[in-house]
Amino acid sequence: MRAFSFSMRGVGHAMVRLIEHAALISIGFVLMVIGLGLGVTMIMLPVGLVVGLAGVLLFVVGLLQRFDSGP
Repeated sequence: MRAFSFSMRGVGHAMVRLIEHAALISIGFVLMVIGLGLGVTMIMLPVGLVVGLAGVLLFVVGLLQRFDSGP
C-alpha cells in the first residue's frame, strides 16, 4: 500500500484550482492597471477608484481564497 498516490481526478481538481487562482490574479491585476489609468484623469477619478479597488479585491481573493466544493 502506498502512503501517497495520485489520481487523475485529484490532479484535474488541482489544475482547475490553479487556473481559477491564476485567472483571478491576472484579472485583478488588469483591473488595477485600468483603474490607475482612469484615475489619472480628474473626470474619471470616481470610476477609476471603483475599478481599481475591485481589482485589488480580486487580486487578494485570488491569492488567499480557497475554492472547495465540499462542506
